[in-house]
Formats: sequence, structure tokens, C-alpha cells
Amino acid sequence: MKIFINGFGRIGRTVLRQVLSTHPDVHIVGINDIAPLDICAYLFRYDSVYGPFPGEVTTTDGALNVNGRHLPFTHTPDLSTLDLSGVDIVMECTGKAGSRDVAERGLTAGAYRVLISGPSDAADQTVVLGANADALTDARIVSNASCTTNAIAPLLRTLDNAFGITHGHITTIHCYTGSQPTVDAPGPSFERSRAAAVSMVPTTTSAANQIARILPDMDGRLSVSAVRVPCISVSSVDAVLQLRAAPTEDSTATLEACLKDNPVIGVTHDPCVSSDLRARPESLIVALPETQWIGTHQLRLLGWYDNEWGFSARMIDVARAMTA
Repeated sequence: MKIFINGFGRIGRTVLRQVLSTHPDVHIVGINDIAPLDICAYLFRYDSVYGPFPGEVTTTDGALNVNGRHLPFTHTPDLSTLDLSGVDIVMECTGKAGSRDVAERGLTAGAYRVLISGPSDAADQTVVLGANADALTDARIVSNASCTTNAIAPLLRTLDNAFGITHGHITTIHCYTGSQPTVDAPGPSFERSRAAAVSMVPTTTSAANQIARILPDMDGRLSVSAVRVPCISVSSVDAVLQLRAAPTEDSTATLEACLKDNPVIGVTHDPCVSSDLRARPESLIVALPETQWIGTHQLRLLGWYDNEWGFSARMIDVARAMTA
């Protein structure tokens, strides 16, 4: 599989780390970012979340060299000006593919398909593994939704299939991101104008709308809210769900067996904190010690997800599914 990465930010760099460490059959044939090559190489080599890259990182004229691999590096703001003939998937990681004009530039350049690292109305289809992957068609522009949607949708699909969900509420407790200011500055809302690393910030999440798109049968049964917190990596979901059919015996064991049937969901029996789940590849890791049954039908779950590493792992998985 030949992949071209457009946008070498948090997701683009994390995808490259994973490909180089665990996917020898995936070939990164090029990278595009408008930032200078030396800065991009530096940010790949030294990462504040995942630590230094365990290998050699150098640059030559127009290329990033990692462990002997020569990765051509371009700097165009318009991907359609490149020749991407023979590329299976463009991973569109700029965060700017909200319009069809931008989303299809990889196709115009000659690539076969485009996978967008976030929600996009310009995509032909939105796919979340563990939730609606069986609906994947031969669409040429696919959205991988958001990290939070990838955490929540598989959980809802699994529990609804097993027990039936009457209704519920989920709060995502999300680490701060580059969309928030480091000091107070005008933003898209009053709360999002405040310094990210010193306050818990109540806000909205795109997952609220994405869930209805991916699991239309859940529409009207669920509400989703968000709080951004002063944590640099690993987020969580806190779900309170009302179930139609509760397990009659050993409810936690039954729940664990149900969750393990979904390949993108993990579980932990340990009393973990967020940093313990850094660089975990699952879309969600349910903390079983936090499980609470209230009566026979109400369930409270807490799940962790590395919103960068786990999401990047799904980008690679969905790319494989698109080229299967």
C-alpha cells in the first residue's frame, strides 16, 4: 500500500511513527507540508508526548530521511499541483479538507483515494471501525471522523447490539489541542478563548453530530458534551446509559466479554490514570474498576483513549480497508 501524507502535524507525524515501527508493508511515498523541512524534521525527531524518535532522522535537499528511508518532502498549499500517480491513499491531515474543492485535490493529482483525518462534509462517506465499517463502499473520499467519535461509536454499537440502549449521556473529558490558545485570546466561543493549560473548559464536540451520521438508529437517544482539560495527551469518555436488557448473572464479566468482541475496544482491570494509556492503539480502553451498575438497567462506564495514537492507528486500518 502506497500512502502520501498531506499535512505533517500531530496526526501526520504519529501515522509516520506507527508505519515505521509496526507496518513494514506500508510505504510512505511522500509528505507535503507548508512548514520548513528542518522544523518538520525536528518535530518528528523530538516529540513532547511520545518522546524522541528511536532512530536516525536527517534531511537532505527536498527529503526527510528516517532510518535510511528517503521520503520526498514538498511544500505546496495546493496538492493538485503534484503528481501523485500510483498513490493508493492520500492521508489528508491538514485539517482543512472541509470543502469538496480541497478534499478532492489528491484525486486531481492522480491518487486513487483520499482519507481525511477528521470530520468533513466533503467526504463521500464517514467510516468508524467497530461501528459502521461494514458499510464501507468504494467511495473515493472517506472521512475517519474524529478521535472522540472513534472512541464513542464502537462502544455504543457494541452495547446496543448486546443489551439495547434506551437513552444516555456521554461526557468526553478531552486533553487540550492546538485549536485552543495558550494564553487568553479571542476564539470561537467565550470558553474556548481561555488559556488551555490552566482551566477546565466546557465546550461542544463534533462527536454529537457524527454519532447520528454513523449510527443513525441512535439519533434521539443520546446526548454528548465535552470538557477540555489541562492534560497534553489521553482523553476519556464518561458514559451513563440506560439499557433495555441487563445481564442477569455476573454483569461485569458479561460486559467484559461483550466489549472484547469488538476488535477496536480494549479493557483494563487496573486502577489507571490517563498517562498509563499513552500510545495505546485501541479506539477505547474501558476501565472495568470504574464500572457501576445502578439498579438493573443503568450502566456507568469510563473509557480511556489516546486521541492521537489511537486515532492514527485507525487511519492506517481504514486505509487498509479502503485498498483491500
